[in-house]
Amino acid sequence: MGRIRKILVSQPEPENNKSPYFDLASKHNLKIDFRPFIHVEGVTAREFRQDKVDMAVHTAVIFTSKTAIDHYFRMAEETRTNIPDTMKYFCISEATAYYLQKYIVYRKRKIFYGNGKINHLVEIMNKHKDEKYLLPLSAAHKEEIPVLLNEASFDYTKAVLYRTECSDLSDLADVNYDILVFYSPSGIKSLFQNFPDFKQNDTKIASFGSKTAKAAEEAGLRLDITAPQPQAPSMTMALENFIKDYNKNNGKA
Repeated sequence: MGRIRKILVSQPEPENNKSPYFDLASKHNLKIDFRPFIHVEGVTAREFRQDKVDMAVHTAVIFTSKTAIDHYFRMAEETRTNIPDTMKYFCISEATAYYLQKYIVYRKRKIFYGNGKINHLVEIMNKHKDEKYLLPLSAAHKEEIPVLLNEASFDYTKAVLYRTECSDLSDLADVNYDILVFYSPSGIKSLFQNFPDFKQNDTKIASFGSKTAKAAEEAGLRLDITAPQPQAPSMTMALENFIKDYNKNNGKA
């Protein structure tokens, strides 16, 4: 047992150099690598047509992520669907709404956004009850959103436009890390899909969120670090607290 030196985070590398992960690496002399364990794949136009969803008949669209925006406009192009200037856009957050600028002239469109919570967005949509909504989703999605829309009696259609797939991690087979960091149950699934015989041994497992922790435990993993916690609301804070104690107790070797 030596000090913690190498960490693998199962997410894309942050684009912002001010990421707390870089501060953590510098402060504790760590090597932190980033590798997405999962990736998003768009459904094909042929698959989409099999669901018999007509994008053209809708007057409004609900966006819960930037990914949903990308695949909505991709599918419109691939199916040669004209999106009228009168289309109304209802976005989960201001950041998601601003992302629309990648595809439309923002100031000339009817765009509404919430505070990041679906309940708040539904409150805004309640003022537009007569719209026929399209809800772009991943194949595996939270049922919370359709449930809320059903309860509020909105006229809407679910459109599965993309899916989450496990990434190929075969090049990591002979690479060892002291800590593996997971942010989703899908990341845990990908670990075992790539390495069915994975043995944890001394490798520490860090998980963010209750669903990720549950997936890790159900997969037979020993959880060493969990976040958020009252004393560590972020994953990097939880990692730092653990590393401080662990390295102190395991000397400088």
